[in-house]
Amino acid sequence: MSIIISAVQDFSLIAAIKLALLIAVSGGMLVLFKPLLVGCVRAAVLVVKPKMSKEQRLQRRQMRDAMLLKRMMNRSECDPSHAAELRALAARA
Repeated sequence: MSIIISAVQDFSLIAAIKLALLIAVSGGMLVLFKPLLVGCVRAAVLVVKPKMSKEQRLQRRQMRDAMLLKRMMNRSECDPSHAAELRALAARA
């Protein structure tokens, strides 16, 4: 508690102006270099998690669709018309 009181007593107008100037300059630098920083962050993300190729994305989508159709068929075994329609969709996929 005494540390806070002594810090507040030592705080002057000049220190407040310096702090405000430091914050303003830091904010200006962030705004000025924002495109560069965003590019660096995107590059780092691509290093950690690279993009999939079109073929890989297509295969993943087809696998997801096939699994979805299979789940729908297993769920709707009680209704023959829906099951037949889902089988026809699965055969086309």
